[in-house]
Amino acid sequence: MPPLSIQTVASTEDRRAFVSLPWRVYQDDPHWVPPLFSERMAFIDPAQHPFFEHAEVEFFLAKRGAEVVGTIAAFSNYRHNEFQNENIGFFGFFDVLDDPEAAQVLLETAENWARERGHDAIRGPAQYSTNEECGLLVDGFDDPPRILMTYNPRRYVGYIENQGYTKAMDLHAYALDTDIYADGGKFPEKLIRVVEKIKAKGDIQIRKVDLKHFDQEVERVKKIYNQSWARNWGFVPMTDAEFDRMGEELRQVLDPDMTFVAEINEEPIGVSITLPDLNQPLRLSYPGPKTPEWLTMVKLVWNWKIRRQVTWARVLILGVLQEHRARGVDALFYYETALTALKKGIKHAEMSWILENNDAISRPIRVMGGEVYKTYRFYEKVL
Repeated sequence: MPPLSIQTVASTEDRRAFVSLPWRVYQDDPHWVPPLFSERMAFIDPAQHPFFEHAEVEFFLAKRGAEVVGTIAAFSNYRHNEFQNENIGFFGFFDVLDDPEAAQVLLETAENWARERGHDAIRGPAQYSTNEECGLLVDGFDDPPRILMTYNPRRYVGYIENQGYTKAMDLHAYALDTDIYADGGKFPEKLIRVVEKIKAKGDIQIRKVDLKHFDQEVERVKKIYNQSWARNWGFVPMTDAEFDRMGEELRQVLDPDMTFVAEINEEPIGVSITLPDLNQPLRLSYPGPKTPEWLTMVKLVWNWKIRRQVTWARVLILGVLQEHRARGVDALFYYETALTALKKGIKHAEMSWILENNDAISRPIRVMGGEVYKTYRFYEKVL
């Protein structure tokens, strides 16, 4: 093979090469879901993503001759380190052909970058934080990822662990077959008791999101999101710009029938957002770097609306303000979401991702019959 070289991404052509590599890495993988090329280009563009306002980021290409064989990014998330009182760097966007030497050199490149900036350790993979796609899939390779979840070849586990990385935290994805409640099936008695108790008391109201006043709803959710997750491992509050960007992205795929706000006296105390798994029709549409976006949209709508290829949903966000927890609001969210999903023909639900030590959230999922079916891992290495 030609000798290996590493170069930084410095031009639009480099960015296109960086974003294009996964189509070669996963070309024979039936479970990979290709992203929209334009969305990925915007995602790594400092002029378009607000993450760059509080972080330093460097993107790298691994080449053998003129051929790109791997990619990685290294970054300093100053907002994370300040909030979590840590001094770590991060790596992400790690993709590589079946080339162990390239994998090793890419990881070493990210480590050296973080070391030069005085970080004590490096953690990943992340794109760019726990507020976006993160974690390496380490269990559950025989199934496509749900919407906004990561996916990778099994060999990446060895590449990273052989480089001296160890587990920092596991993230669990729970699966539940919602159709077990159809055709006369009953919800767990414990769940029904909790729901009936909340409804009888009458102080907590559940309503659907109001898309006509979407900007105001985003402001309400922002407060709940940043406060509810504040004590979680690895969490970093989103800036207003980051949250607005996320809101605009979710607005395009949001199902208002499965997006709920919990209130007391019209004051929001909790939020639950469940998304239809558009990865299913997107995988069938299989967009490429040169596929016209209008053609992808036509195929996506055809597979989603006409062929009814969406049978999964993903509970993306479920948060309740600290002072209102232990009141069963999460159980009420799950119950209302399950009822709606059944009416829409959703047969399966993924609740993800959930920290392995977050029993307060995972307990009601287990009560409903959910089981861990995929595991994602944050790795860390002391520098």
